[in-house]
Amino acid sequence: MAEVTMPMNGKVIEVKVGLGDAVEEDAEVVIIEAMKMELPVVAPASGAVKEIKAQVGQSYQVGDVLVVIE
Repeated sequence: MAEVTMPMNGKVIEVKVGLGDAVEEDAEVVIIEAMKMELPVVAPASGAVKEIKAQVGQSYQVGDVLVVIE
């Protein structure tokens, strides 16, 4: 199991995957806004999306889990 976590404090502006989607390692799964920049957050491993914890418009802190991949 792999967790996609927030790399820095910011707000989620787009979730690019859905439950059950197959993702490859380094694929963009979430787009965040931090320090007035839009940044992609990528999958640390290949697998299927098991859980989406991120909600568009919500702010998260460094290390918060956004997506769980199994």
